[in-house]
Order: sequence, then C-alpha cells, then structure tokens
Amino acid sequence: MAEFTGLSAFPLTPFKDDAVDERAFVSLIERLADAEVDSITALGSTGSYAFLDPEERAGVARLAVEYAGTTPVFVGVGALRTSHVLANVADAERAGASGVLLAPMTYQPLTHDEVFELFRAVTERTELPVIVYDNPGTTHFSFTVDLYSRIAGLPGIASIKIPAVPADPKRAADHVAAIRAVIPEHVTIGVSGDAFAATGLNAGCDAWYSVIGGTLPDPALAITRAAQQFRADEALAESARLEPLWSLFSEFGGSLRVVAAIAEQLGLAPRRCLPLPIQGLGAADRVRVAEVVDELGLVAELGLNDEPGLHDV
Repeated sequence: MAEFTGLSAFPLTPFKDDAVDERAFVSLIERLADAEVDSITALGSTGSYAFLDPEERAGVARLAVEYAGTTPVFVGVGALRTSHVLANVADAERAGASGVLLAPMTYQPLTHDEVFELFRAVTERTELPVIVYDNPGTTHFSFTVDLYSRIAGLPGIASIKIPAVPADPKRAADHVAAIRAVIPEHVTIGVSGDAFAATGLNAGCDAWYSVIGGTLPDPALAITRAAQQFRADEALAESARLEPLWSLFSEFGGSLRVVAAIAEQLGLAPRRCLPLPIQGLGAADRVRVAEVVDELGLVAELGLNDEPGLHDV
C-alpha cells in the first residue's frame, strides 16, 4: 500500500484559551503538504487526541483533510470505549480520511484478546485502511509479535506502527524481519521513536511515523529519502546531526513538550499550546530548546529568522 510508506508527519493540535487553535493547525497542515511529506497523521499522540472531545476531533479531521490537498491524511480514532472508537471512525470517514490510526487506550488493563476484538470491531465497520498503533509509552499496553500477527490477519489492516527499534543495526534488522515473517505482505511496518527512525528504515521498515516531521518536515524527509534510496550512511549521519534534539526528547520524558516548545519558538503555534493539565516546558528549558534549534540551523533552514516572537522563550 503506497500510502503507508515513507514519511508520515504527526502535527500538533495547537490549543489557545482551552480550545483548538484552528488557524495554527491549518498552517501546520499546509506547511506539511507544501513540504511534500508522504502522508499526514492528524490526532496521533503528538496531536493530543485523547484530550479532545468528539466534536473537536471531528473538526480537526475535517480541517486536516481540507487543507492537506492531495496529501493522504490518516486520523487517530483511539478512545476508551469501542462505541466511541467507532463514532470517531465514522467522523474520519465523513471527513474524507485515507485511513485511521488506532491505539488501544486503557484505564483498566486490557488483555490481548480484548485488543484483538477492538481491532476486529473496527475492521468490520469501516472500509478505511487501519494502522495498528503500538505506543506503550502512552497507552501502557504492549503488543507482542504474536498479537501483531493475529491483528494483521484481519481485513483492512494496512500498517503497524512499531515502537523504537534496537539501536544496534543487526538487532534492528532481526526485529523487523521477525515481524515481517508473521504478517501479510501488504501490511507495511512503520517505525516510531524519532531517534531510531534512520536505523529502523535502514533495517527494512517501510514508513516513519514521525513526531518531528509534523513540525520540522525537512530534516525528517532528508532521513527518509536517504534511507529509501539505500543511502544508509547518509540517513544515519543526518540522524546523528540531530542528536541534541533526540537528547532533549529523552531528557524531558518524550517528544511532545519539546516539539511544542519548538513550534511556539518558531511562531507556528501560540504560547502554551498544549491542552491542560499539560504545562509544557518551563522558561529555562525553553531557552535550552531554542539554543538547540539555533545550533542545528533549523531556524535558518526554515527561513523564519524574522518571525514575530521567534526567540520569545
């Protein structure tokens, strides 16, 4: 499935005054389409889907599809109850999405059988392709290779978004090969965990489901295209160049707060753009993020040197 390969960019859903900042969101979507990412995934974890009510989610899905032009848009539909997931799927269908992204959200721990039945319920109710979203850091549910195999056998499953691969290239290739061996040929494998994306793509992953690509698509595209063209060393070198950024992700417990600070710094999102109770980074840490952005030359690359409030950290 060609749509489920390459770089899928995960944009923020910026907030302002406890409401979705539609203008900022549309601007992010238009930038991604202009950058010619392979697809856009709205309402992923970077898009704070779990914090939005159904009406907000439906509105974000409509805006993403409307302003993405010809770029395929996948829409996150995860929720705690199956009936709510199915309602989100219906909204994604009405919006014109090209696929849906489903994470098994939990409050009470879920069994593997329960997660399988969730995916079966969705695939029985929609003709949209489904991406399996394995994100244990936020959902607190961990898939196994056996569960990948069971779910991938359902009709309509198009891709599996796996967590970060091992850093060692041989172990990464073995891990991807083990998954590939038990899923249908048409189901693609997409890596997440931005710091390990180059390794994952070089190891045989078909796609990169990218946090940083949703705000800074150019360096993410550079890594993706190098890997796709079998320039493995170049992909690894560009990822290594971004190591100060990956280190911030690790230090601050994930990518969301760092990416939000970058978007705010570059004038792509309003100050305090994350939904409460998420506070975002404090002033001192925002300065550190700004220094890394400058150090990596990302401001110059974006041509945003004169943006209002660029260094208002």
